[in-house]
Amino acid sequence: MHFISDELDHYVTCHSENEPELLAQLNRETYQKIIQPRMLSGHFQGRVLSMLSKIIKPENILEIGTYTGYATLCLAEGLGQNGSLDTIDVNEELVDFQRKYFDKSLWSNKIKQHLGQALEIIPSLNKKYDLVFIDADKDNYINYFHAIIPIMNKGGVILSDNVLWSGKVLENVKINDKTTNIILEYNKLLKEDSRIETVLFPIRDGLTISRVI
Repeated sequence: MHFISDELDHYVTCHSENEPELLAQLNRETYQKIIQPRMLSGHFQGRVLSMLSKIIKPENILEIGTYTGYATLCLAEGLGQNGSLDTIDVNEELVDFQRKYFDKSLWSNKIKQHLGQALEIIPSLNKKYDLVFIDADKDNYINYFHAIIPIMNKGGVILSDNVLWSGKVLENVKINDKTTNIILEYNKLLKEDSRIETVLFPIRDGLTISRVI
């Protein structure tokens, strides 16, 4: 679902910060070689992630769902001088692709890749986080939230992607549509949990910003 017209989307993108050349290269190669390239954050959302990270100035960032590393590099732009970014993904085939672009960036030594199930890896990280980006399998969004809340610093920010789920959140949900029901439950959780304050933005497929109180 397109929440705004293509023309308006083009205008918004043209009047936002330019896409850095390294990310433009990553974008192109993802579309050329990788399955489901629409999973990429892309120019506009990438600049949103970059801007939020620069405003927050996190020391530690956690990303759940790396894909080809586009959002990873956008988030890294706001890292503090001694900061670090942990990114988790289950796809072994993308590890070298990600690393190639991480190593070309200014944040090569700050980005640590973790391969495996996020719910198993998160307890082993032994860090407190200022910024977390959730963009992995939607069926585990609620589990991810409960896993990261205890390791968030006060004032920390949780970003959740795809929370409008192509507009399915407004449709009559089919009985066998487990994922949409989980997204609906997750959105309700973010609105009602007293530990956070939340705003949902209709950016691309929906991006929620939740601040730990």
